[in-house]
Amino acid sequence: MFLVFFLLQHCYVAAFTIPTLGCRSKEYTTREGQCCPKCHEGTVVRKDCTAQSGTGCSPCDNGTFMNLPNGLSKCFPCTFCDQGHGLLVHQECTATSDTHCGVLPGYFCSILAEDAGCSLAVKHSRCDAGQRIKEPGTSRSDTVCEPCKSGYFSKDGVNCTAWTNCSEAQVKLREGSMSSDVVCGSASRNHYCSIFVFVLPPFPLMTALLTLDILSCSSLSSQRC
Repeated sequence: MFLVFFLLQHCYVAAFTIPTLGCRSKEYTTREGQCCPKCHEGTVVRKDCTAQSGTGCSPCDNGTFMNLPNGLSKCFPCTFCDQGHGLLVHQECTATSDTHCGVLPGYFCSILAEDAGCSLAVKHSRCDAGQRIKEPGTSRSDTVCEPCKSGYFSKDGVNCTAWTNCSEAQVKLREGSMSSDVVCGSASRNHYCSIFVFVLPPFPLMTALLTLDILSCSSLSSQRC
């Protein structure tokens, strides 16, 4: 008798909870535990169903969307593509789909959202002096930089240029580096400067000696007279 009573009580509880747990995929559960038909995409629930009527649905307002059958009371807000952060509208928001954001030139997408396109854009990196652009940045990837190899330099971080080879008539005044070129100077000009340094200083002395010699001759001439 006790076993029969237990089974009857158990079936009663289960039968009571079936409406809440047993709603079909195209239905949603109300607060009262009833199963009501879901609203279609682009709409949300305005009024739950009753024994006499089906679910009352309302369309999404501008700036909102609903992309799946639902039992919700509010539509989702459309994603805003912020140009100040490198994003632009790739596809406008509709009642049944969210905005899809793309990236502005000079940016790449760091975080890609399946339903809304790009959600975070980052500026392409700039290569430093002494580096070159190995791979330019795209909308999906950042710039790839690499250092200039020996004998080459880059001032702007774009391309590497070979060091200048000084000619036979020149001398190397400064060695090149990864960020600066070789500096060459004129060998003939340096030679002239050395002549100027070593030859010119004796002239004042020679002039003084010649002056003294002339004065001496003048003095002797006057005495003879």
